[in-house]
Amino acid sequence: MRAIVKSSLVAAGAALLASCAVAPAPKPRPVAVATAKPLPYRWTQGNAPQAYQDAVAAFGPLAMKPGEYKWAATMPQAGEPKVVIDLLTQLFYVYRGETLIGVATISSGKKGKETPLGFWSVMTKKKKGFSRKYDNAPMPFMQMYDPKGIAFHAGPNPGFPASHGCVRLPLKFAEKVFGVTQVGTKVVIEG
Repeated sequence: MRAIVKSSLVAAGAALLASCAVAPAPKPRPVAVATAKPLPYRWTQGNAPQAYQDAVAAFGPLAMKPGEYKWAATMPQAGEPKVVIDLLTQLFYVYRGETLIGVATISSGKKGKETPLGFWSVMTKKKKGFSRKYDNAPMPFMQMYDPKGIAFHAGPNPGFPASHGCVRLPLKFAEKVFGVTQVGTKVVIEG
């Protein structure tokens, strides 16, 4: 009797496996893609949203903690550098030509000392800059773009606007950006 049960189980298992082998594969279902709501920018010309898309395409999801950055393994040797700063998402993007080469978290100007929006150009670069207004505070890898002294530079990056108007960057990222940009580099600030 045991032999009959055993052979019946073997036959049933073989039939089941055979049926799996010849069954048509299920058709993949289309994946519903959620469209993100546009962010509530006060002012944008589309540079910051485009930079975010470029960063996701280059580096994957941008779930970065304060003080983190991503930098391309390789970058084009030719092409004008450009900086895009997004005050709404607190992210800084740097391009060489049309290629995004880096993205970092920032800390921009706090309430009452907001970082100004608009189109700017780097006016002055200093590896060891110091604030003219705030007790000679150090501003490593300083790149001033505003005649009143507002710049982007290395500094504390708590993950929210906390400066007196400048844009603070992670130290190593600020150093890398300093090596790519030049006086005259275009700076776009949206938010």
